Amino acid sequence: MTKTRTLHRLIGLIMLLPFLGWAITGAIFFIKPGYAGAYEMLQVKTYPLAADQPIQANAAWLEMRYLKTILGEHLLVRTEEGWQHLDPQTHQPKPAPNEEATRTLLNDALAINPARYGQIVSVNGTNATTSTGVQVKLNWERMTLSQRGADTDRLDFFYRIHYLQWTGIASVDKILGGLGITFVVLLSLFGAILFFRK
Repeated sequence: MTKTRTLHRLIGLIMLLPFLGWAITGAIFFIKPGYAGAYEMLQVKTYPLAADQPIQANAAWLEMRYLKTILGEHLLVRTEEGWQHLDPQTHQPKPAPNEEATRTLLNDALAINPARYGQIVSVNGTNATTSTGVQVKLNWERMTLSQRGADTDRLDFFYRIHYLQWTGIASVDKILGGLGITFVVLLSLFGAILFFRK
């Protein structure tokens, strides 16, 4: 009888795990501590364009963006093959910036929130690491920026717990998700039975 009772208690504790995971992470998602910085939409800083800069469109372009940054003017076009970064004058592909130009462009963008980004300590291609540990990536073809810090990793970890993505293997996590939902339903069902039996 004691072994059976111990087994029941163990099963009950296992069934509580996904429920506790959902409750704790749900509270975090509701309060959203640190969300603003962790998921801040970092953008390239742009400047006013000259009024007399007409762009001759190409029939192969599906979409076009024309902007000016601290590095000069940029023509971004989307074709059936994807986005391209072109020189506005020649319409030839514009090569990715060197380390100095990348640092200049990123420093201009990061100045909006120095408390989060601090200073750039290293540049690798079009990616940079800041003194606060934030990783910043530049997509040169689209002139977009993305950033990720330790707080982003932490919140993503809570997200994976909440949605029972515990292993990182989609097929296994799908099984865990099904089991977790089943456990919560059974726990609720058993609780209701015990309540009404009393």
